[in-house]
Amino acid sequence: MTMKSAVSSLFLASLLGGIIVAACVKALPAPEKASDANRAAILAVLTAQQSDWKQGQHSRFMQGYWNSSELTFAGTGGFTRGWQPVMTRYEKSYADIATMGTLDFSELEIRQLGPDAALVLGKWHLQRQAGDVGGIFTLVFQKFPEGWRIIHDHTTQSPPETKQ
Repeated sequence: MTMKSAVSSLFLASLLGGIIVAACVKALPAPEKASDANRAAILAVLTAQQSDWKQGQHSRFMQGYWNSSELTFAGTGGFTRGWQPVMTRYEKSYADIATMGTLDFSELEIRQLGPDAALVLGKWHLQRQAGDVGGIFTLVFQKFPEGWRIIHDHTTQSPPETKQ
C-alpha cells in the first residue's frame, strides 16, 4: 500500500466514523420556558412558601420541598441532605418570626427541563427589623403525583452592602 492510498484510506475511515457518530448522537433539547400550567403550579408553590415564611410556619414552608432523604440543599455551610435535616437547618437559622422576617422572591426565571422537571433561578430577600438580607437561588423542581416539589435548592447570601 502506498503512502497516498494509506492517507486516503485513513481519511475515508475518519470521515465515515464521523458520519456514523453524528448519526448516532442525539442532541439534547435546549431548555424551554415552562408551559403555562407548570409555570402557574410552580409559582403557586413559591407563593405559598412566602406566605408560610411570613407567618413563621417552618413546617408549612417545607411542604414545597420533596419529603425525602434524597432532598439536597447547598449553601455557604455546605450540603444538607434529607427533608428533616433541611427543616432543622431552617429552624436553627431562623428561630422566630422576627428572624424570619418577610420573604420575597424576584427575577424568577422558570425553565422546563422535561415533562416532570424544571429549573428556577431567582433572587430572595428577607425584610427584617434586625437588617435585611438576600441573595440568589437555583431550585430544581420535580413533578410528583402530589404536585411540584423542590428536590434541590442551592441558595447563596449576598455579602452585606458596605456604606460609604
